[in-house]
Amino acid sequence: MEVEDCPLPEDRWYDRNLELWLRPEPDGTARIGMTASWSAFLGRILRVEFRTPRGVQSRGWSLATVESARTAVPFRLPLDAEIIAPNPVLAERPRRINEDPYGDGWIGHLRLPRPVEPEIGLATAAEIREPLIDQIRRRHIQCWPLPPEQEMVEIGLECSAIFAKLDEALARIAPGEAIVLVTDDPTSPIEIARWTDRTGHRVRAARRGQGLFKFLVERVERPAPRRRSASGELEPDPG
Repeated sequence: MEVEDCPLPEDRWYDRNLELWLRPEPDGTARIGMTASWSAFLGRILRVEFRTPRGVQSRGWSLATVESARTAVPFRLPLDAEIIAPNPVLAERPRRINEDPYGDGWIGHLRLPRPVEPEIGLATAAEIREPLIDQIRRRHIQCWPLPPEQEMVEIGLECSAIFAKLDEALARIAPGEAIVLVTDDPTSPIEIARWTDRTGHRVRAARRGQGLFKFLVERVERPAPRRRSASGELEPDPG
């Protein structure tokens, strides 16, 4: 399911703080990781520093310190478990937590001494749905399909000036990275479509609310500008 644009898979357990998930595996082990909403709140993950465990660790033990653009927080075990291995991908690319929190961005692989039961304080996706809605709204959390490098808030400007600034901002980030553009210009949905045709960059997601338009814009490695006919139809690529 999705909650306020944040994914919330129903095949795992969640802690009541709405910060982590646990998914039991058929062999009796489990994977744990960070919820999409919590990783979005923390911002870009810069580093994950794991502790070296020995034997079974108690619930609440800090498996790692997660450092983000906003803060550094401990990642604690939601139940007693033996640590099999941390996710080796995170050493080179900690941003996988932002990019794929329920997949390749998992944080730890555990061996559980007993089956997972609700009594240990974990909950299903359905049970945390309403508290998660409240948390997302209260903390103004925004989940995007690609974690943005920055947010450009351009209020009261015409689109021509806005997109000139967007061009400059995109030139400063790497291909595959993204920026969130926020504007109140009512013509922006039309103008950004024209802009993507002209530049060849991508709009990965678009949202509207409270008089604002938000666009997640991704820089493309080899942008291919497109042309439209007078009727608005895309013209075939001459190449």
